[in-house]
Amino acid sequence: MTAAAALPRARGILVSAPRSGAGKTTVTLGLLTAFAARGLTVQAVKTGPDYIDPAFHAAATGRPGLNLDTWAMPAPLVDALADEAAGADLVIAEGAMGLFDGIPGRPGRSGAPADVAARLGLPVVLVLDVSGQSQSAAAVARGFSGYDPAVRIAGVVLNKAGSERHIRLVSDAMRALAMPVLGAIPRDAGLSLPERHLGLVQAVEHADLAERLSQLRAVAERHLDLDAILALAVSLPDFAQPAAVVPLPPPGQRIALASDAAFGFVYPHVLAGWRRAGAEVVPFSPLADEPPPDRCDACWLPGGYPELHAAQLAAAGRFRTGVRRFAETRPVHGECGGYMVLGQALADADGTTHAMLGLLGHSTSYARRKLNLGYREATLRAAGVLGPAGAVVRGHEFHYAVVADPGADEPMADLLDGEGRPLGPAGGRRGQVSGTFFHAIATA
Repeated sequence: MTAAAALPRARGILVSAPRSGAGKTTVTLGLLTAFAARGLTVQAVKTGPDYIDPAFHAAATGRPGLNLDTWAMPAPLVDALADEAAGADLVIAEGAMGLFDGIPGRPGRSGAPADVAARLGLPVVLVLDVSGQSQSAAAVARGFSGYDPAVRIAGVVLNKAGSERHIRLVSDAMRALAMPVLGAIPRDAGLSLPERHLGLVQAVEHADLAERLSQLRAVAERHLDLDAILALAVSLPDFAQPAAVVPLPPPGQRIALASDAAFGFVYPHVLAGWRRAGAEVVPFSPLADEPPPDRCDACWLPGGYPELHAAQLAAAGRFRTGVRRFAETRPVHGECGGYMVLGQALADADGTTHAMLGLLGHSTSYARRKLNLGYREATLRAAGVLGPAGAVVRGHEFHYAVVADPGADEPMADLLDGEGRPLGPAGGRRGQVSGTFFHAIATA
């Protein structure tokens, strides 16, 4: 019997940590590639709002990534997406930020990784950065294991261990708690990926991605107890074929989707939902100076890194002319980076101003950086690509660029933060063109 045949319905675990930067993503990628190499069909999940990690997950597993977000997604959507994931042999979920980090509010709707662990009954593999400590790591593990009775810490992975003695001291302290140590990764194991201001450098930008994933697999196979980790996995709940839920209405029957290193932030569940609703997604590359395909009836400019490619986008004449012509008769929408490109101008990190599409009146600046981060609830002021007037959509913002000149367009939506505090009007709309820094995840 093969390993895959031994798992008739997906079993799963959740990889989390006390904080960001502890090594969750690289440990997760090591596990994904190692178990896929064993012949298992592995489905990766990212909890919370993250575009970048799911692209690495997809490269490691050969399957599209998946986000589960208990704050932004209604419970039926979380269940439906989890039920789809259960068609794999093994589900490995990676938590965002710290295990219990979320928005204060309704139980189970905080957006914390712990919500997903509790809802799906997933045991947690806790990644501990033990650099600079030894026995104290056991106190951290004990605190996490007793914090929420609905969340089970099944074992720990020690990351950035300094020596065999260091590993022994931490392991002995864990043994006193009956806390399984599932592996220890030396601090010099090279288990890291380059980062920039919004997270990891995107998967599509790594020419050597296959080699990097192979290295992560080798580290996991050498330093982690893969058999013990697999044995911890539990069967996902059976949601009895929940009704299909479309996270966002498709903006058209054929959707021209900007897709390259400047426009890469698209949630897999949104694209899958559009396709499930009968829409066709047609990618094109602004950086290759491609216009939106004329056979499409809506154009979507997602977030990404236009601030790193502003000069190239400003010089992309066919792209600029094509989008402007498209907008004369059909809707064009931009999220975050796409919103920046829809404006009059974009100032890059050096303060150099580049002309953008000019379809909305605002201008943005990456030279005057300010972090904007958090969940958002948007109430639409008028009918558009995200729904009818008055519709409520949940999502998030994560950007450093600021609006240097707001222009005079009508706002697209009124925003609340994740705790319900008003943030005022946001975005812009003019004719069939709309945009906002807000990334939409699902209709509330």
